[in-house]
Amino acid sequence: MRRLLLLLVLAAAGCKKSNDSNAPKGEAPKPKAGVVVGLVTDIGGRGDQSFNDSALRGLEVWAAGSTFKGGSYEPMPAAQRDAQIPAELKARVTPLAVKPLVVQSKVQEDYQPNLQLVVDQGANLVIGVGFALENAVETVAKQNPDAKFLLIDSPLMDAKGAPVSLPNVRTVVFREHEGSFLVGALAGLVAKEKVGFVGGMEIPLIKKFESGFRAGVKTTNPKAQVLVQYTGTFDNVQAGKQVTADLVAKGAEVIFQAAGSDGIGAIQAVKEAHAAGKAVFAVGVDSDQSHLAPEAVLTSMVKRVDLAVWQAAKDLEAGTFSGGDQISGLKEGSVSLAPVTVDFPGKAEALAKVKALEAAIVAGTIAVPANEKDLEGFAPPAN
Repeated sequence: MRRLLLLLVLAAAGCKKSNDSNAPKGEAPKPKAGVVVGLVTDIGGRGDQSFNDSALRGLEVWAAGSTFKGGSYEPMPAAQRDAQIPAELKARVTPLAVKPLVVQSKVQEDYQPNLQLVVDQGANLVIGVGFALENAVETVAKQNPDAKFLLIDSPLMDAKGAPVSLPNVRTVVFREHEGSFLVGALAGLVAKEKVGFVGGMEIPLIKKFESGFRAGVKTTNPKAQVLVQYTGTFDNVQAGKQVTADLVAKGAEVIFQAAGSDGIGAIQAVKEAHAAGKAVFAVGVDSDQSHLAPEAVLTSMVKRVDLAVWQAAKDLEAGTFSGGDQISGLKEGSVSLAPVTVDFPGKAEALAKVKALEAAIVAGTIAVPANEKDLEGFAPPAN
């Protein structure tokens, strides 16, 4: 049934495999207009308002200028597309002649067959969204050396955990701890005594968020207590709501969540507490999540998955796509804080302080810890 539905989507989108055989001799082959870019989501899937939706935005909206409705794609009005691109990227992020092909994963066992299915349907580039797809991307890439792949949030790794590379795979990872440091610094300036962190699975990737956040809090409010909860999942909204409600009850004044779809529940819990008169704010992750609770979301730690996806599609269209590993953070504009639209005492001074800390990270004068070991030895910069 899933294969039949996918074929119907492809037919509606008019997807065709490109033919590069007519490329001029000595030049890199350039895909024809309308090449297919396939994307396989993590189990959080479409609608997580965060990580997967950021990747989908980069492909469907930024690159293809389309809207997915009723099993097919429709052209998106230019003004609507433009409204979904940050001001600082509008001149750079141009529409591309690509056609999206998206398959959602429901369980981890879906990853490899979904990736192979997208290859079989003629995608010129196949995107795996999330560290959990690492093994599946490596396997399918080896089995299909002529296909091109983009893996988000993880390098390829051997059996011993050492990074490896394949010529047809580009990997993109982010310095999430740098953006999380800014969140922690702002949280420390807003809160008086307690802040909270809600993580999904307790894994090294999410520990980067936690470590950076703790370092930021330590820098601006070293006496503040950091309360931490992990849900153990990325696709359980109720679990996120439950653990966040517990942190609110314990007095957390700002709660940063890095928990996939569970984070929607975290923001819901803060929204309800805020509406009931509690002095508490939430901080979103990956995408700007202020729309989920405009009065209760302080900011979001934006991770430009959308830009990484668009850039890969752009390189594909230009015939310049290549494999290799990419790492980027504040300096490259790949992580940032979303606009702070809510008010709080001392807002102007707090934002100026955070901006100065960001400049110090970019300049290399602050090395943000990315794990618990580095956090133990972290010394906050002198004021």
